[in-house]
Amino acid sequence: MSIALISIHGLIRGHDLELGRDADTGGQTKYVVELANALGERDDVAKVMLLTRRVVDDLVSPDYAVANEPLSAKASIVRVECGAPGYVRKELLWDSLDSFSDNVLAYFKLPGNMPDVIHSHYADAGYVGARLSHQLGIPLVHTGHSLGRNKRKQLVASGVKRSEIESTYNISRRVEAEETTLGAAERVITSTQQEIEQQYGLYDYYQPQAMRVIPPGTDLKTFFPPQGEDEDPSVALELAKFLKEPTKPIILALSRPDPKKNIISLIEAYGESPKLQQVANLVIVAGNRDDIQDISGVSKTVLNDILLAIDKYDLYGKVAYPKHHKASQVPTLYRLATRLGGVFVNPALTEPFGLTLIEAAACGLPLVATQDGGPIEIIKNCNNGYLIDPLDKAAMAKKLLLTLTRKKDWQRFSANGVAGVRQFYSWPAHVESYLKVIRPLVAKTEPVVKLSLKRRPNLFRRQALFTSLDLNLTGDQASLAELLKLIHDQRKAFIFGIATGRHLDDALVVLRQHGIPEPDILITNQGTHIHYAPELTRDTAWERHIDHHWNPQEIRTLLAEIPGLKMQPRNCQSAFKISYFIDPASADVTEIRQVLLRNDQAVNLVFSFGHFLDILPARASKGLALRWCADQFGFPLDNTLVAGVTRADEDMLRGNTMGVVVANQYPPELSELSDVDKIYFSKDLYAAGILEAIAHYQFLTPNRDKTT
Repeated sequence: MSIALISIHGLIRGHDLELGRDADTGGQTKYVVELANALGERDDVAKVMLLTRRVVDDLVSPDYAVANEPLSAKASIVRVECGAPGYVRKELLWDSLDSFSDNVLAYFKLPGNMPDVIHSHYADAGYVGARLSHQLGIPLVHTGHSLGRNKRKQLVASGVKRSEIESTYNISRRVEAEETTLGAAERVITSTQQEIEQQYGLYDYYQPQAMRVIPPGTDLKTFFPPQGEDEDPSVALELAKFLKEPTKPIILALSRPDPKKNIISLIEAYGESPKLQQVANLVIVAGNRDDIQDISGVSKTVLNDILLAIDKYDLYGKVAYPKHHKASQVPTLYRLATRLGGVFVNPALTEPFGLTLIEAAACGLPLVATQDGGPIEIIKNCNNGYLIDPLDKAAMAKKLLLTLTRKKDWQRFSANGVAGVRQFYSWPAHVESYLKVIRPLVAKTEPVVKLSLKRRPNLFRRQALFTSLDLNLTGDQASLAELLKLIHDQRKAFIFGIATGRHLDDALVVLRQHGIPEPDILITNQGTHIHYAPELTRDTAWERHIDHHWNPQEIRTLLAEIPGLKMQPRNCQSAFKISYFIDPASADVTEIRQVLLRNDQAVNLVFSFGHFLDILPARASKGLALRWCADQFGFPLDNTLVAGVTRADEDMLRGNTMGVVVANQYPPELSELSDVDKIYFSKDLYAAGILEAIAHYQFLTPNRDKTT
């Protein structure tokens, strides 16, 4: 098998991972690199591609700008362009994901790169993975790592305002992407059963039968109990700079500086317990930093709050908070805490799994951890510590004190943790279970077979112009005549395509009424049908492709009793498009989507002009149809000018195309695209707006096509 892993955000490289550098470079980055390495060691795996974002930024290592980094003979990290080259937090990447998806698709099309399965990690990669799976017909496997609905619930419980959650974490967009991903994924891999029931159970598209529990592994050659003196004395020396009594037991917390890690509550619990201060020191390892003032976002806030909390309780000499640590020093840190009779604590508000827990346990360190997510099953399997309510500071201090003072229990927890990790959490065991899950998906996948076309002279060009029909080509006959003359004069320069929500016969009538010649490619019914010149050849392979999991009768039945919905006339319906009039005062598009998802109907909803609702197969849209045609005819997306005006045109405009939103007299549906790179908003109306975009992009400039 050839396996593509997708993990977009954070800083990912094959050596010296900068874990804890920021909120995006944590356990997930470590997990995907170790998974790629472990898969690459298998004889039954031919190739492993770990696809991530390429980062070119003077503030980070040049390693992250290298396009291809070999991990082993069969595994490598592939870095792909994703919007602006600088390093930004994951919440700012959403508008760049369509471009990343187009770039990954181009990479897959290179010889030898097409995977047998795609495995996405986190919501952003899930969005990309779902899109690629729909385009290629390749099975998608997904791991959430952290889920938006659960995170929102926990943050609200901790007192964070909903408006702040939305502005900081872009939660609504993330949750929508997670729903889409769950609808597309053949399998969802989780770390625990609790994650399935209590976290994925919050989602509308909840299908526990598609989920498999496979706990992550840990490297037992790196994480093991103390064996005499620790190999790196600099770790103990660094902590000793902070502590009056450096030989006392250590309460160790290791995480990135993120509000959900709840580090401040841990400091407060320690500060409010004189007994705990007497028994042990507190060591907080919260990423790496030089100057807190140079850090941005929530990480800066958390680090400042740590210093303020230490000062509030006057914990100087009792708390260590080192500025720097190497990934190679983390095992030594665990072993030092074990040798001093300490405890590892994870007080996070939400913890999908907690790789640090099994690392600490493998080094013989007892655990005190949040009663959320992964820690529940880790401590159940290993019987090596206590669960706590992360919001109950008094109970947190009590459990830490019990662990530190009951020596027989400490010894039992230490031994149990070492044995439990070996039994339940090794990488060979993880990979064996993982391959058992994905092999059947690959075996039943049928390759996508494209329609065999007669090569019409001058049709196979390396540039293309696609436009919607209504409000772009129609509306102003004078500018339309000018555009049509340009198309006629430059007929050999580019492919001309039209994408419309109208059905074929209706579209042809409009073309005749306005004197528009038959295009080279005609996409109709919101992207569900494709016809090619010169004889309007119907692409039946596309229709077979989008028919995947399409149940129109079930959808009509589910929506029959929804108030505010009325079926459009019969001539507006098609085999792959169900069209309604919708009264927004009585019906809500989000609620309609929820009804369909809760009944296992993963579809594409297109709401336009405030009162039209089209329901399509998940694999169908104007944008996906356009990309199918690009592959069929060989014109690159970055040489394709796309003109749109309604919500139905949005995914044609996003990504690597040269997009233009044409000004019109209707309420703007695409105003949120104004911040997206490579999308131009014209000042002129109708066809004049397309002519304006042709000039703006220098579309017809000689040698504009760099790929020819």
